[in-house]
Amino acid sequence: MRVLTRRLVALTGALALAGAVAGCGSDGDGDSGTIELTISMNAISGGKNAAEADWIEQWLIPRFEAAQEEAGVAVDVTFEPSGVDDEQYKSRLALDLQSGSGPDVYALDGIWLGEFAQAGYVQPLEETTADFASWEGWEQIPEAVQQLATFEGALYGIPAGTDGRVLFYHRELFAEAGLPTDWQPTSWAEITEAAEALAGIDGVTPVQLNAGTAMGEATTMQGVLPLLAGAGEEVHSEGAGWTGATDGLERVLGLYAEIYGNGLGDPQLQQETQGRDKSFEEFAAGEIGILLEGDYFWRSVVNPNNGVAPMDNRDEAVGYALIPAAEPGAGVGGADFVSTSGGNVRVVNPASEHADLAWELLTFMHSAEALTAAVGDDPRITARVDVNEQVLGDDPMLTFVNEQVLPITSFRPALDVYPQVSVLLQEATAAVVDGTDPGQAAADYQEALEEVVDGDVAP
Repeated sequence: MRVLTRRLVALTGALALAGAVAGCGSDGDGDSGTIELTISMNAISGGKNAAEADWIEQWLIPRFEAAQEEAGVAVDVTFEPSGVDDEQYKSRLALDLQSGSGPDVYALDGIWLGEFAQAGYVQPLEETTADFASWEGWEQIPEAVQQLATFEGALYGIPAGTDGRVLFYHRELFAEAGLPTDWQPTSWAEITEAAEALAGIDGVTPVQLNAGTAMGEATTMQGVLPLLAGAGEEVHSEGAGWTGATDGLERVLGLYAEIYGNGLGDPQLQQETQGRDKSFEEFAAGEIGILLEGDYFWRSVVNPNNGVAPMDNRDEAVGYALIPAAEPGAGVGGADFVSTSGGNVRVVNPASEHADLAWELLTFMHSAEALTAAVGDDPRITARVDVNEQVLGDDPMLTFVNEQVLPITSFRPALDVYPQVSVLLQEATAAVVDGTDPGQAAADYQEALEEVVDGDVAP
């Protein structure tokens, strides 16, 4: 893709201004015969992603080194922590990889994968290690989740973890509106019908559907992308290009127009810098009826123990449902229900002097035992079904995501231009919420899209 190549050249030039990650890579094993490996993650004890850093240093490394010692291999694994902004971590990592060094195993945000693959910083697993296909873990990772680590049809690493988007609804408000408290809509029309019923309750915003640029990526991931999938389309298709002003996009923007044009959503909330956080607080207070969010909302927002907007009665008051297609069977591939997911990918550096051993380290990191230890006492969804069945057993919502959402989910395209496309989608929703006709907003989006992706728009 021309625009991708151009942006990679720009990235390479910009990296000359960034500082390298100190001490990365396998530059030499000395005279002891001990093999040296390094792991790099944007995690640091006492800081960002501290639990992951502690797991790597205190559990993973000692056990891997001991297992290798039993197998007759002397290995010394070093963890290179980082606790910076994701883009800063990305730039430092890319600079080190550009020089032909870098850590033996490292983590990427899933949407960076294509950019790093095109730059040669990561290679398909089939080119990195001969026996990657025989790893037992693949049987435990749903094909939909494997897409997080896939670019142009090839697997580049192992998904480190994922999530899923659903419709959360306030059961108490549903009961007051005369709606079923075990709600599962099968179409967009059933969502708006429920919203209209909720509109009869004073002081309640029926639906929170993220819109506009103030909501940032939350607008795209918890709004446009799952709805677009429900209209039977993807934002990007390999070989075809980016989705422009299609019927599907117009349908998505039309739903936004219906919700915000008919007073079923709060347009002011979408313009506030802290609007998303405010929407969380309003849901917890019983002031929002339906909210499209990821399982993060359940785990970290309304969690009665440590949530940012805790609900003591969460388990009784908060319902959750699959996101329906526009109509039954109208979703991507004829699906009745859809979702979107994000997550990180862990990969082997193709420049590693010990790629096969690095692959062993990577698979050890993603073994059932290791991931169970990583989860610890804080249940969250991993990429492995068998681990999820063990660690999520007492949490019905996360079990719901594991069993019903992950098999049908989709992921953002792993292309470097995606963040710019995402902003354009956010702007299109903002225009509709402000009163612009959906068809016009879609046409304006396509005009801007063609410039951003250098004309690579699906016909």
